[in-house]
Order: sequence, then C-alpha cells, then structure tokens
Amino acid sequence: MVVMAPSGDIAMQQRDLIVISTVLMLLIIIPVIFLTLFFAWRYRRSNTAATYAPEWHHSTRLEIVIWAAPLAIIIALGAVTWISTHKLDPYRPLDRLDAERAIPADTKPLIVEVVALDWKWLFFYPELGIATVNELAAPVDMPINFKITASSVMNSFYIPALAGQIYAMPGMETKLHAVINREGEYDGFSANYSGAGFSHMRFKFHGLTREGFDAWVARVKQQGTMLNRDAYLKLEKPSEKEPVRYYAGADADLYNAILNMCATPGKMCMNEMMHIDMMGGGGKESAENREKLRYDGRHADEGIVTPAAMPAAEAPAGSEPAEHSDGNSMQHDMPGMSNGADPAPAQLNNNN
Repeated sequence: MVVMAPSGDIAMQQRDLIVISTVLMLLIIIPVIFLTLFFAWRYRRSNTAATYAPEWHHSTRLEIVIWAAPLAIIIALGAVTWISTHKLDPYRPLDRLDAERAIPADTKPLIVEVVALDWKWLFFYPELGIATVNELAAPVDMPINFKITASSVMNSFYIPALAGQIYAMPGMETKLHAVINREGEYDGFSANYSGAGFSHMRFKFHGLTREGFDAWVARVKQQGTMLNRDAYLKLEKPSEKEPVRYYAGADADLYNAILNMCATPGKMCMNEMMHIDMMGGGGKESAENREKLRYDGRHADEGIVTPAAMPAAEAPAGSEPAEHSDGNSMQHDMPGMSNGADPAPAQLNNNN
C-alpha cells in the first residue's frame, strides 16, 4: 500500500509508471477475458441458434485487430519504458521537487553516506559531521544524494515511501537521488536477503521540517558519542536487533575506508591497489601486499576460509605451484596441464 501511496516525488513517478503499465496491459487482458467467456457461452453446444461455420478459416478484419492492438500497446509501453528509464535513473540528479515545483537554483542537496552492515544500517552525514545507526532523517522538499555501499555481503537499500530500492555492495558505491515531500515517519529496510539477521535489518526514516531537522541534528550531537575506527570495528561485527545509536562525530575518512575495504588497520585500500595496477603493477616486491589485501576473515579463528578471504592467487591446500621459465610460480594449473612430473595424457580422440 505504501508503494501505491508514497510521499516522495521519485516514488510517486514510479507509482504512476506501475499504474500506466497496468492500464495499458489491461486494454488487452480485459477484452480477452470477456471474449473467452462470451464465446464459451455464445457457442455452447446447446445453443442451436449460434452460427455454425465449420469451414471458416480466415478473417482479414480479425487479423488486423489481433495484430494491431497488441502492437500499439507494445509501442506505447516501449515509449513509456524508454522515457522513464532515463528520467528515473537513480544516478540522475533531481530536476524538480514535485510535479508542480522545480528545484530552486540555490538549493544545496543533503548528502547521506549509507553503509549496510550485518545486520544494521549506518548513516553518515559528512557535511554535518554526525552519524547514526538505524535512524535516518531529512528535511521535507530538500534533494537527498545517497551514496551507498556495504561492509560484507550484498544488501538492498529501500524506503518504499521515498524511492525504489538500490543495491549496496562491498567495494562498490551506488547512488540514489530522492526527495521527501511530506512530513512523517517511514519504514526503511533491506530488500535483499543477507543472512540470519536480515528480518530485523530495519530503520526509521523521518521526514521533518527544516526546524525539526535542525532539532534532530542538535539531539544527535548532544546525545551521541564518537565514531572512530575502533568503534566502527566493534559496530561492524554481526549483530541483530540493534537499537538506534547516535554519533556526535565521525572520522572524516571512515566512509571512504569502508568503501575501499581498508577500515581495519594495516590493510591496503582498494583504490591504492587500483592505482598500483594502473601504474603497471608493483613487480615481485608487491608480494608483501598480499596480507594487506586479505578481507573478511571473520571465520579465520575457526579454521574456515571465506571466499572473500582467499586471494585470487592463493592455491588450494596441498597443491604445488608450477614454475615458469622466468622463475615465477603459477599457483593454479589449467585443466589438463601437468606440473612437469608426468607426461600429458593422450587425447581421447587419438586413434594412433
């Protein structure tokens, strides 16, 4: 019901798209259902007054209707889809507050950085210097620019009253532009299953007046603590049914460290590794970076290696690396290749 009666302009446009698409499809579905029932009744066996034409096989007028009507609807749906796909692109900055009001030229959007944790939501307000857990707020009629990432598995950031869902993925940043047009308290949650605590991965989104938002920010600063690296690493650990938390301050580079998967001390940031790759690589000396690039070793103390914790170059236990002619080792052999100890097997289709 919230999807069909939202409070944000983007969600309203998405609602309208659902209605338009449904009506266009019903233009075919309703006549087909009606004619199916009508034919079953009109040409029933007991109705001897109905026309009986066993040799009939073609009607040009029927063919025109049967092909032209669906074709027209497909063209209309295609046009609506093309326009709305570009107009409602979540990465596209807003150009209006609602159907009747454009965004004033001097309006500065509110930037919110979102991190999906196991199993709670962390929100940074970088321009205000605050952060919250499982509570989000924004002024009414102010554009909001969301930057979204995750710390471990993929989630989906979704506030039905505000806009459509956007995926949150570790090591990646997705974006969403939206605006809330009415005051109120709205539900937000993860729309993508992410493990044991998924059902309770919910938060409240408050649409407030400018004065109400300023009071909310002041309350966060008054009641909150400091979110530094140590506090974040404790917060990052999997937990369920987390209460709302306020942070009066947060490390300025913490969100970027989470995004680049290097919030843990001693880890190399992903953007640093990409810079090394862009410059041509670090050569043999870069082997020491291997430990710095390990990520998500939550089960290491149990002797379990998660897929994210095993670097791509690491060989399975018990395997021996093959040596290249230049002295470098290759950790994985291709299927059918030997390590040099045994001859290659004969081809199955070799008749000699």
